[in-house]
Amino acid sequence: MSIDIICMICHVFLMPRASRVTSGLPPQSKRALVSLGKDIAVARKRRKISQQLMAERMFVSVQTVQRLESGDPTVGIAVLASALFVLGFTKRLAGLAAPESDQVGMREHLARLPKKTHSGSSKDMDF
Repeated sequence: MSIDIICMICHVFLMPRASRVTSGLPPQSKRALVSLGKDIAVARKRRKISQQLMAERMFVSVQTVQRLESGDPTVGIAVLASALFVLGFTKRLAGLAAPESDQVGMREHLARLPKKTHSGSSKDMDF
């Protein structure tokens, strides 16, 4: 087997998980990640924190901070959580998908509730 065929097989069958996930990422999600990265960069700059200091506080490399701030979808959620902690946004992360703010989920739940309830006979109500 030639080296080219081996490389092709490795690329097809051993493709990193992140590549498969990001290739199917909806455009809206990609734009949201880029926006989030820019917002993190703005928050960092407003606090006069350099990328080097941010990386040290997060225990990551400067390149990882740069990838986060550019909206790279392969950056792990732990890196995001660490950045938000350094910037003081941990509560916002905790409430990101809070059930009380999930209006679509609440509507779906309410739609599945029974429309009528059956009350028991008066015998059942005797205590």
